[in-house]
Amino acid sequence: MLDFKTVYECNRCLGCKTLHPQVSIINLADSKPEQDTIKFEFYAVLLIEECPDNCCCGRKYYDYSNATMVFLTPGEIFQMSENNTLPNKGFLLAFHPDLLFQTSLKNHIKNYTFFSYRKEEALHLSQRETAQITCCFENIEDELQHPIDTHSSTILSRYIELLLDYCTRYYERQFITRENKNRTILEKMESILNQYIESGELQNGLFPTPTFCAEELGLSTAYFNDLLKFETGNTLQEYFQLKRLKAAKKMLLKGKDSPSFIAQQLGYPNVQYFSLIFKKIMGMSPTEYRYSHN
Repeated sequence: MLDFKTVYECNRCLGCKTLHPQVSIINLADSKPEQDTIKFEFYAVLLIEECPDNCCCGRKYYDYSNATMVFLTPGEIFQMSENNTLPNKGFLLAFHPDLLFQTSLKNHIKNYTFFSYRKEEALHLSQRETAQITCCFENIEDELQHPIDTHSSTILSRYIELLLDYCTRYYERQFITRENKNRTILEKMESILNQYIESGELQNGLFPTPTFCAEELGLSTAYFNDLLKFETGNTLQEYFQLKRLKAAKKMLLKGKDSPSFIAQQLGYPNVQYFSLIFKKIMGMSPTEYRYSHN
């Protein structure tokens, strides 16, 4: 495994000049590393122009196929496919976290959650989107040709930030073009949450976490959280709160169980808290709800 600790090491191994010690854009057509995997000790953004069918980047028939992007956090290990460490055609943007010191990007780099997505959850671009991303790369490359001065880090970080903002827009577009696929995922999530409620785990104060749901669905936690927020407008905690309330309404209408028993079954700390939450959302107490519908 190649372990690139610095941008300079990455440039030297992949055949690129070092124009700045903390950021570089590398043409992958010129690089053929012999090792099976690469570990980047800095941020890495891959623009893959030719994505082979066996690269496992998650592209399906409902995705664009002009280019693919993968985002890696410092310390992450990458392998393109069983046969290739890196793509045969494309570009690598490498930038060290130290580049972001005292820049606006340092304060919200973690907001770009797609850095925590799996490779299988890559971004697939249309021709127009690829042209825009390429333009961002060219802006960074153009700035790298300028002699380093006190403005270099600020300008480079802003170009990188603009690139990431475009990627945020395109990921949201990808959620839209994957609408039918996302519905299937949400249906599976509904089934998982229903089974969780029926299992009795809530009585022990155990609630489903984003990590639990993501693993059950075969997704990264970050991708699951973003998908759920985009499709429903809620976090898992908010969504499950409404789902528990829906289950409580069904139990109340059956007329067999007391509010105290329902509160215990659904994991509320006590019946008073359950009644408070129920009234806040429904506008009436559990008992009033039962009688009004009977």
